[in-house]
Amino acid sequence: MHRDVRMKGFAERADVEEVLAFVEEQARALSSEEVSVSACAGRVLAGDVNSQVDVPSFSRSAMDGYAVRGEDTFGATPYDPIALRLLGESMPGAPFAGQLTSGFAVRIMTGAPLPEGADAVVMAEVSEESGERVLIRDAVAPRKNVGAPGEDIRKGEQVLRAGRRLRPQDAGLLASIGAGRVACVRRPRVSLVVTGNELLPPGAQPSGAQIVDSNSVVLAALVARDGGVLQPHEILPDHEPRIREALCAAAGDIVLVSGGSSVGKEDHAPRLLGMLGSLDFHGVAMRPSSPAGVGRLPGLADGGSGAVRERLVFLLPGNPVSCLCAYEFFAGPAIRGLGGRSLRWPHSRVRLPLARKISSAIGRVDYVRVAVEEGRVVPLATSGASILSSTVRGSGAVIVPRGCEGMPEGEAVEVLLYDETAGVGVS
Repeated sequence: MHRDVRMKGFAERADVEEVLAFVEEQARALSSEEVSVSACAGRVLAGDVNSQVDVPSFSRSAMDGYAVRGEDTFGATPYDPIALRLLGESMPGAPFAGQLTSGFAVRIMTGAPLPEGADAVVMAEVSEESGERVLIRDAVAPRKNVGAPGEDIRKGEQVLRAGRRLRPQDAGLLASIGAGRVACVRRPRVSLVVTGNELLPPGAQPSGAQIVDSNSVVLAALVARDGGVLQPHEILPDHEPRIREALCAAAGDIVLVSGGSSVGKEDHAPRLLGMLGSLDFHGVAMRPSSPAGVGRLPGLADGGSGAVRERLVFLLPGNPVSCLCAYEFFAGPAIRGLGGRSLRWPHSRVRLPLARKISSAIGRVDYVRVAVEEGRVVPLATSGASILSSTVRGSGAVIVPRGCEGMPEGEAVEVLLYDETAGVGVS
C-alpha cells in the first residue's frame, strides 16, 4: 500500500522521463473493431489493406469528346478534317451497347466506358458535329485520352498500411475499392472523476467560496482531440467513500481524476488508488503539475480481443494550468497510444528567438506559457497554476528540460503552439 502523504509532503519526486517511459510501456494499442467506411476518417487503421479489384475496372474516357479508332484520325488537320459517322453515345453509368468499327465514332463523356472497338478519344475542342457526322481536326494516337483498367489501383496492390490515421481522401480510396467496413483500432474509453467541495457545474455562476469546474470542459475537448471517447461523469465532493465508489465503478480504458491529487487533508485519490490498484508515481519534478500522479487499476476485457489489461489512472491537479500540463505530458500520450496514434505531442511547432530569458532549475522540467509577438517569444509573467487565462493569452508553451537552468534572451526555442493562428509560420 502506498504511503499516506496527506499533510506530510512528497519525500521525493519522479523525473518526467521516468514517468513518460512508464506510460509508453503501458499505452499499447487496443484491439480492433469494424468501422463503416463512411465513418472511418480520423480513425487508425488496424491492418494493411490490399485492393481486391482494379480501379478503374474498365477502360474509360479521360475527356469529353468522341471515342474512335485512333488510326481513323491519322492525317486530320484543322484545314483538312476527317469526317466520321456518329453511332451513339457513351455516358458514365450508361455505356454504348454496340461495337465501334472503322469510320465511326461515339460521343463520350469523361469517365464513361470506352466502347468495344475504340482505342482513343478525340477531345471535343478539336471536333465538330455536323448532322450525323463529326469532323475531327486533330489526329490522336491509340490509347490517347483513355484511362486503362488498373490505372489508379491494381488488384492485389497494398493501398494503405496498418497504423495510418485515415484522412478523408483515404476513406474515399477505401470506398473506391469496394470496402464497406474497415478494421480500425478501438477508440479508448475515458472515465473522468472530478472532485472538489468547492466546485459548481459548468454553466453555473461562481458565487462566494465556490468556483466553476473548468477542468472537465478542457479535458473533454482534449480527450476528443486525442481520439478518446469520454464517458458520462459528475462532480463529486471530497468524500472518501464517494471517490472510492467512483474509482471502482470506472469502466474506461483510462481514468482521469481531476482534483484531490496532492498532499492536502482532502486529497483522497492517491491513497485510494494505492489501495485499489497501484500508485506507481506520485509527485513529479516539474512545474506546474508537481502533485500529479500515475497508477493503475485492475483490468477490463479489451473489446474483441478478450485480453484483460490494467488501466492507467492519471491524477491531475485541480489547478487548471497544472491539470492541462499534466494531461499534455502524460494522459494525452496514453490516450493517443491506446488508440494507435503517435504518442508525440500533436501541436504545431515553430522555432523563434526569446524576447527575454526564461529562468528554471536543474532537475525540474518547466512548462512555460509564452506569447509570440513580432516574431519573438515572450514568456508570460504569471507563474500561477490557477491562472487559466494565461493559456488563453498565450500562443503556446516552451518546455525547459530538467538539465537546464534556463534559456537566455535571443536563444531560438521551440514553441508548442496551442493553435495555428499565432501569426507565425508553423512546421
